[in-house]
Amino acid sequence: MPQMFPLNWIILYIYFIIIFLLLIINNFYYVNLLNKTNYTLKTNLIKMPWKW
Repeated sequence: MPQMFPLNWIILYIYFIIIFLLLIINNFYYVNLLNKTNYTLKTNLIKMPWKW
């Protein structure tokens, strides 16, 4: 039991670090997509309800 407990904690820490890294990478990726390609589409979607 004392040998498995730290191993489980190490696995949990690695798991959370991977999740945080994926979230950060996804956030930068989506921000870059919105700024480069989908910016006009986003503004058009925002302006659409005002036209209706």
